[in-house]
Amino acid sequence: MSKDAIQAGKAPEPVGSYPHARRVGNLLFLSGLGPRVPGSNEVPGNVYDEQGQLIDHDIEAQTRQLVANLDAVLAAAGASRRDLVDITVFLTDMQRDFATFNAVYAEYFAAAAPCRTTVEINALPTPIAVEFKCIAALAEGQAGLTEP
Repeated sequence: MSKDAIQAGKAPEPVGSYPHARRVGNLLFLSGLGPRVPGSNEVPGNVYDEQGQLIDHDIEAQTRQLVANLDAVLAAAGASRRDLVDITVFLTDMQRDFATFNAVYAEYFAAAAPCRTTVEINALPTPIAVEFKCIAALAEGQAGLTEP
């Protein structure tokens, strides 16, 4: 069984030694994906103090960028959001961010909603407040690697 690694040139670089996604048969497994802006690694909506310490974030801005990054990785694999079957969402502040996150998420996933689990965690590897871990199911013969 082929295990094709996918690196999406239009998504932010992974923060470790791993591909954006890996296709195994008709399944596409995406690595954890955050809302960093491709090329700059800026995190939309983050506010820092004079010492460079994170003091606030905007979950709506981060969620919108995260979906754009998700779309870039899926497109690189010849897939789209409608192919997603499962998303695990990691939030760093469930009480503060869940309602806003959920409303923005619904804008993007209303038509073909994948299964979803949302959990709160203490921190993520970069100064982000939300991350996705996704699995997609591709049709027989669908997709090839569409970008290097």
